[in-house]
Amino acid sequence: MSGGADHLLVLPIVLPLAAGALLLVVERWWPRGEQALAWAATVGLAAVAFALLGRADSGAIAVYLLGNWPPPFGIALALDRLAALLVALTAAVALAALAFAGAGWARRGPHFQAFFQFQLAGLNGAFLTADLFNLFVFFEVLLIASYALLLHAGGGRALRSGYHYVVINLAGSSLFLIAASLFYGLVGTLNLADLAQKIAVAPAENHALLRIAGMLLLVVFAIKAAVLPLGFWLPETYRAAPAPVAALFALMTKVGVYAILRTTTLLFGEGAGPVAQLGASTLFVLGIGTLALGALGALAAVQLRGVVASLVVVSAGTLVATGAVATGPALGGAIYYLLHSTLAAALLFLLVEPIARQRGGVGDRLHSGAPVTQWTLLGLLYLVAAMAIAGLPPLSGFVGKLGILAATAPLPEAPALWAAVLVSGLLATIVLARAGSRIFWKAQGAPPDATAARILPAELAGVGMLACALLLLAVFAGPAQRYARAAAAQLLDPAAYVTAVLLAEPVRRPARVSARAEASP
Repeated sequence: MSGGADHLLVLPIVLPLAAGALLLVVERWWPRGEQALAWAATVGLAAVAFALLGRADSGAIAVYLLGNWPPPFGIALALDRLAALLVALTAAVALAALAFAGAGWARRGPHFQAFFQFQLAGLNGAFLTADLFNLFVFFEVLLIASYALLLHAGGGRALRSGYHYVVINLAGSSLFLIAASLFYGLVGTLNLADLAQKIAVAPAENHALLRIAGMLLLVVFAIKAAVLPLGFWLPETYRAAPAPVAALFALMTKVGVYAILRTTTLLFGEGAGPVAQLGASTLFVLGIGTLALGALGALAAVQLRGVVASLVVVSAGTLVATGAVATGPALGGAIYYLLHSTLAAALLFLLVEPIARQRGGVGDRLHSGAPVTQWTLLGLLYLVAAMAIAGLPPLSGFVGKLGILAATAPLPEAPALWAAVLVSGLLATIVLARAGSRIFWKAQGAPPDATAARILPAELAGVGMLACALLLLAVFAGPAQRYARAAAAQLLDPAAYVTAVLLAEPVRRPARVSARAEASP
């Protein structure tokens, strides 16, 4: 499909945007309909996302021209296998987080449902846009919505952590504008496909400025992905976020990782002339450092939320380091691991809340406290999530890490990457085993009331969705890995992306409409 005839491609952005705007009205005049509308919009988004996923599996790159302007003018959206996969992942996590929020989280502060939908629009827009400036726009939508969600009934701690989060991301936004301005001034376009063509043939006097613009762009994306040394904002921010918000935030670092993968393969690939392989070695080193820092942060954490937040940093470092290698099999393993790590982190963020609530005043602090009321149910769910995120067999974490290690074995970077991945996995296993032991086995004090603080049906539904998704990802690892490898191969073929976007044709008006338009005075 080329051009703008099929409106399905724009729905992952338009649907949550329209729902969010409508929810701002509905929450005031018809409060009972607020949750129904939010569910209708999110379920509709999921249906569209999985329809697009099936369509992208054909290998064709779909392009939608907003405003019907020919490329590279106007705004273009592009759907390939990777973009479709991440839009579907966003919808899956959103359904689980929304179900969990139905237990009362959405009513603890104003506008939760509206900002939840705006967050989804920002995420989907970032994955689908084929224009650098509109990537900036969707980053800003993400920033505004995520800040509002972070402060949702969060108190002083959320306000303090949100301040640092906003400041660092606003600094990143300023750098993004500078980078985009440099690119536009040097080559006269911000369409990603057009940029890829014009950067490769830029005159020699522009090479230095192009490299500066490219490095600024990678710095911005490294902030979003929480890459060392720009990711210190993440652990405290994620610890302070409400449980369903933290689960949705598991996708936030993946936006930065996606932007790094997209630009390094499309704009800075082997045929990019003056910026070919820009920052690849630096990204590999920083990815290894991020991975190590996240593992040490998990080891030093004194709260279960802190452990999970640090493991999000570990996953980001693993993805950035593997993506910097830029080989098809390694990148395919990284894409599968991206799916797994997002689902596992979101599941653990949701699980922390009922566990902490059932331990009374001890909360999620990692020392002995009152016994967990539903220790069998929550213990089994915790075991599944911990095994998955630590990379233990037979779950998807083991499959993902094994795919990465096997694909990178022949490469010169293998010793450093293998050491970092295996040691971080060992440390994660130790930390999660220690946390589980203190929470579920070494309980002290009087048993809690059997009916107090039990996990609510809505919370269990959200947790169950993510647990089932993780198990299905392991059961169907073969098809999932094949799709991931195909997505990696498509990502490493920038010529196909460039051709699809630049050759997309606007929709032609029917002859009768054109005749009437010409005849009108």
